[in-house]
Amino acid sequence: MRVTVRLFARLRDIAGAGEVHRELPPGATIRTLWDGLVTDHPALGPFGASLSSAVNAEYARMDRSLSDGDEVAFLPPVSGGGTRDLESEIRH
Repeated sequence: MRVTVRLFARLRDIAGAGEVHRELPPGATIRTLWDGLVTDHPALGPFGASLSSAVNAEYARMDRSLSDGDEVAFLPPVSGGGTRDLESEIRH
């Protein structure tokens, strides 16, 4: 299956792109996706413990299964702003 990954703030800087596409095996979870990104960009690793994730603009836990065509967003912790700001960022 193919998913779109959106990376924000420092994550985007580390990966060198705000949006990437990934092929994943059936049954893959957000964690599977994150682990693959960390393999490709080891500097992302330290963010894993405090990361927020969303699937199709809805916050989701790392154990959520993904489906073909999903859009997964990873957001590092931020200072300032609020939840509304993050939700707005995910949707745009």
